[in-house]
Amino acid sequence: MRFGTIDWIAYVLAIIGGLNWGLVGAFNFDLVAAIFGEMSTLSRIVYVLVGLSAIYLIYTGTKLGKTVHHDHPTTGIR
Repeated sequence: MRFGTIDWIAYVLAIIGGLNWGLVGAFNFDLVAAIFGEMSTLSRIVYVLVGLSAIYLIYTGTKLGKTVHHDHPTTGIR
């Protein structure tokens, strides 16, 4: 499977969101708010984009799960 531009953007945003939540949970530090300002327009845009990326990845993951066929480990038959 090859990733397109939207796939890469979604993965990067999901990683940013995951790292940010890790920092919030571990150190009570919101990196997005520190960079863009607490609940500023830019930080809200980042939060929305991270959420949309998660929805996109859920959608593409479930779609991919329906199209992937695995060979039988011993016979190679699908």
